[in-house]
Amino acid sequence: MATAHTTAHGHDHGHHGAHHNEGAHGSVKSYIVGFVLSVILTAIPFGLVMSGALPAGTAIPVCFGLGIVQIIVHLVYFLHMNSSSARSWNMAAFLFTLLIVAILVVGSWWVMLHLNANMMPGAMPME
Repeated sequence: MATAHTTAHGHDHGHHGAHHNEGAHGSVKSYIVGFVLSVILTAIPFGLVMSGALPAGTAIPVCFGLGIVQIIVHLVYFLHMNSSSARSWNMAAFLFTLLIVAILVVGSWWVMLHLNANMMPGAMPME
């Protein structure tokens, strides 16, 4: 006798596709590796800045570069965006997010550069 989740030939189809996408989910090991890398990539810039080991002109680009590496670690280990996942919607959403973040960063930077000249009465324009 077949139930709602079992067909007449005895196969369980109740969780259709639940185990076919196991490659899209990370293992505990991959999450641990991602977490450890994230902690290391946070601790290195923190240590460099707090110890004063590098001058500010060098520390800023190093921290920025390690931040980029950390973004890549998060994308690969936590969001599972790698070359094997052929999900065009995920990539489109990611690219759209990058566009929005770029607009926010560039717009905020532009506002901050022009804030003094636009908001201070009698201030000299920046050159």
